[in-house]
Amino acid sequence: MTVLGYAAQEIGGELSSTVFERRALRADDVRIRIHYCGVCYSDVHHVDNHWNSTVFPIVPGHEIVGEVVEVGTAVANFATGQLVAVGCMVDSCGSCSPCEASEENFCDRGATMTYNSKDRIDGSNTLGGYSQSIVVSERFVLTVPEGLDPASAAPLLCAGITTYSPLRRAGVGPGTKLGVIGIGGLGSLAIKFGVAMGAEVTVFTTSAGKADAARAMGASDVIVSTDRAQMKTARGRLDLILDTASQAHDLNPYVGTLKVGGELVVVGALDPIVPPLHAFLLASGRRSVSGTFIGGIAETQEMLDFCAKTGISADIAVIPMDQINDAFDQLRSNATHKRFVIDMATLAG
Repeated sequence: MTVLGYAAQEIGGELSSTVFERRALRADDVRIRIHYCGVCYSDVHHVDNHWNSTVFPIVPGHEIVGEVVEVGTAVANFATGQLVAVGCMVDSCGSCSPCEASEENFCDRGATMTYNSKDRIDGSNTLGGYSQSIVVSERFVLTVPEGLDPASAAPLLCAGITTYSPLRRAGVGPGTKLGVIGIGGLGSLAIKFGVAMGAEVTVFTTSAGKADAARAMGASDVIVSTDRAQMKTARGRLDLILDTASQAHDLNPYVGTLKVGGELVVVGALDPIVPPLHAFLLASGRRSVSGTFIGGIAETQEMLDFCAKTGISADIAVIPMDQINDAFDQLRSNATHKRFVIDMATLAG
């Protein structure tokens, strides 16, 4: 099926209108007409080839909300007209230990990502949600619960699950002292999740001007991380820190704010090179640094249901498709904490 989308043709190139083919439905496939697609910083990383893995032309987009318009002959859980979502993955092997534990994101054979990944069956390069429609195995299609606004639900498919998963697995709740590094798209949702779970949230930022926004989301304290005096006030205070920053930075000052046995979890797409960690900071307080990558399908559905129950949504700016290059420039300059969401009804040739 021929569809219209937006693609980048070269490293750092502007996205522009393109026409390409979506595959015919396999027996377990769902065809989705895309209503909204979130703009993630990882879309920028891929277009700019920061990870030296981009296959061009690339159609980004892995925060997809839309309507089922066709189902394959073996599809049992979805019907035409249903409001659904697709996140960062569209397939996995289904048989390894992580997949059997509903952690498809850690598939031993490598999950098939929504774009810039190799289709497990035909070997083609996957193309993402900056397009009119997408075809996905029903195992990787999510239900959008009632009460979630479709546009503001889109960023939950990446930023939402990326921050929800480590909080949920750490058992964050009343009494937890949580730190969040960064007040971008990831950080904003981490703050909201932490507050909804009952934690006391401290936010670290390099931008003092974002303090009011963080407090409006429920943060109890905001610390400007470049201010050494402010950083000293947080020393040894926190149980858990989520590091959502997307640029390389020194982790050592933040590790020092952890309590004995505290953990810093990296969820931002840090550049490969960061300053070395000081082993004494870790050993002197049994502190640890770890990382995590999105979440499995079942956990993502749990996150969407949690958002519907608690009223959590992303802070968004809905844009027409032809403003995507300006949105990328704003993300590159760290100019906003809001998540851009493309109204796909504006997609035109």
